[in-house]
Amino acid sequence: MDIFDKINQDLGSLGRYSEEAHGYYIFPELEGPISNRMKFQGKEKIVWSVNNYLGLANHPDVRKADAEAARDWGMAYPMGARAMSGQTKYHEQLENELAQFVDKKAAYLLNYGYQGIVSIIDALVDRKDVIVYDSEAHACILDGMRLHIGKRFVYPHNDMEKLEKQLQRATKITKETGGGILLITEGVFGMAGDLGHLDKITAFKETYDFRILVDDAHGFGTMGEKGSGTGEHYGVQDKIDLYFGTFAKAMAGIGAFIASNDQKVITYLMYNMRSQIFAKSLPMPMVLGALKRLDMIRTQPEHKQKLWDNTKKLQSGLRKNGFDIGVTESCVTPVFLKGTLAEATHITYDLREKFNIFTSIVVYPVVPKGVIMLRLIPTADHNDEDIELTIDAFSKVKEKLTNQEYPKEEFAKFST
Repeated sequence: MDIFDKINQDLGSLGRYSEEAHGYYIFPELEGPISNRMKFQGKEKIVWSVNNYLGLANHPDVRKADAEAARDWGMAYPMGARAMSGQTKYHEQLENELAQFVDKKAAYLLNYGYQGIVSIIDALVDRKDVIVYDSEAHACILDGMRLHIGKRFVYPHNDMEKLEKQLQRATKITKETGGGILLITEGVFGMAGDLGHLDKITAFKETYDFRILVDDAHGFGTMGEKGSGTGEHYGVQDKIDLYFGTFAKAMAGIGAFIASNDQKVITYLMYNMRSQIFAKSLPMPMVLGALKRLDMIRTQPEHKQKLWDNTKKLQSGLRKNGFDIGVTESCVTPVFLKGTLAEATHITYDLREKFNIFTSIVVYPVVPKGVIMLRLIPTADHNDEDIELTIDAFSKVKEKLTNQEYPKEEFAKFST
């Protein structure tokens, strides 16, 4: 069959709804400065769908640093990959400051988070090695493992008993192959908001020989007393072999990093990660902008405090009003409802058009069939009015859903 014919017959699990959903439910366009209130289709909405945790995206000090860096350096410098012609003292400074902030000896700056995790996994393991990973690992982790030609074992989400059994299986295999074990989990799981049990996982190192890679995209800058991540929250940062953080959430930027207490491992990754060796260096405005953001995280704890104040108000308010927000222990706030995909579109439409609330909708296959998840990301920019209006709106749409006032089969129509 011709490849294009195959695609035309099946656009994929989400693509099949493109005609009904494009531009509204999928690929919506938010306009205006990044904040708690933005415009959608010309009308102001309370926005809960932007990972701007600390409110730094449109902070005047950040905007000033970004603008000055772009003025002084342009968006092209440095040209070429870092290994060839794209190395600067500022890239190295950012790496050193990131390593220090997350209590590691060394760090390596990455152009992108998703691409970075894929390439880290590819570089770390070979056919003799075994990967053990959580069943709810992010898509970037799954894609990285697809490049691994050795064994990989999954354990049910945060099930420590099943994890130990998989470590036992992996240990038996690596004794035969002479390879090692890489355990991969997340610090904060970005959909449900619960935490990887890093304290219990690292405790297994007393019995089993493995290395642990923690993807802490949602924990970096938000978890722990100083914001250095979920490992700090649990008090086990020193037991994490490879710590990964991204700039796309708390840092409100582009880029990522991998850090370790083993300098040789970081050196190895610098010389063997194909996605970095064969890619252009991160442009200077992004590097200098990241330095500014990191400095603000270190020296201005009020941003994280405001984030958590808003998070606690939002989550406690939702619980008091009878909403199921699962077992979140982070700022990620899921609201679980029961209904069909069509009902989910009507709920989303009502929230946006009647109540001016913009939040992400998550449906099957990300969550089980029959489950609707509305995913809220509180930020330091939100206020009490935002929270009160949102809880009130959610209560009203939940009542309509309970009373079966939404069509179960027909998508909510929208106009652009």
